[in-house]
Amino acid sequence: MRLGLALGYWGRGPAPSHLDLATEAERLGYDSVWTAEAWGSDAFTPLTWIAAHTSRIRLGTAIAQMAARTPTATAMHALTLDHLSGGRMMLGLGLSGPQVVEGWYGRPFPASPLTATREYVDVVRQVLRREGPVALDGRFHAHPYRGEDGTGLGKPLKPITHPLRADLPLLLGAEGPKNIAQTVRIADGWLPLYWSPTRTDVYQASLAGLPEEFMIAPMARAHVCDDVAEGLLPVKAMLGFYIGGMGHAARNFHADLMARMGYEAEARRIQELFLAGRRQEAVLAVPDAFADEISLVGPRERIAERLELWRKGPVTDLLVTAPDPHTLRVLAELNG
Repeated sequence: MRLGLALGYWGRGPAPSHLDLATEAERLGYDSVWTAEAWGSDAFTPLTWIAAHTSRIRLGTAIAQMAARTPTATAMHALTLDHLSGGRMMLGLGLSGPQVVEGWYGRPFPASPLTATREYVDVVRQVLRREGPVALDGRFHAHPYRGEDGTGLGKPLKPITHPLRADLPLLLGAEGPKNIAQTVRIADGWLPLYWSPTRTDVYQASLAGLPEEFMIAPMARAHVCDDVAEGLLPVKAMLGFYIGGMGHAARNFHADLMARMGYEAEARRIQELFLAGRRQEAVLAVPDAFADEISLVGPRERIAERLELWRKGPVTDLLVTAPDPHTLRVLAELNG
């Protein structure tokens, strides 16, 4: 199991520790470093900055939101950074949810998310392969555009720049069973939001027929500390926000996933509290047991024991969000 460093997205401003953590992760032998975006900082610019200060560690977006860019624009970002970094780029994509797609990007959430994802990946693959002009008679991502409000003058094009790698790895963030199953068919890897090494049966049917070299790369908060309950508080805060606030009461993919993982009543209670404006209560309502099983928190000995559970399953890459270099070093030592 390879280790990666997940830096996420910025909060109020640039995170001053991110570059130091990324260079330390490379020094410790971590395989990859990942950036993200929500509705603030973008994923590609910080990753390019990190690329300029490193030489070996692979670079991934976990995740870049599909609604933020057309598939050809996303492919341009990926092929550009792949050239600049000497072939270290990995493209992680996600659809996000209706509140973000419609509220932030001002676009309709696709009526058929599976079809929209499949078409998006198809166009990105065509750009990176550069076998001919990009052409797709698609429902959501038609190339050329043939809508009634167009000029009809669109011409199929292929990228001027020759991509460095036609097989640049493409991963998808997917939560629903059908979406995960499609990810196995069309992508090079999967970026689970929550992964419990003791509940792999939740995904068993969707992961049937995994191809060789397919990446399963979940993110997990890691923190070497003496007080487990205190160490879990940031995990609970994240869960409270995602499950309570990252979606509508009637359509929240994160809450649905928590429910499928055996915590349905708790997920609905967190939503209820968060949407009522009782955010701190929502955080406290997150079960310690759930926060614990999807993270690596506590003394070194406890983390060593729990890390073995992750290593025994199908996870190929563990992407850790770690608040300090000490935690990064301990994980590198324990993972051997």
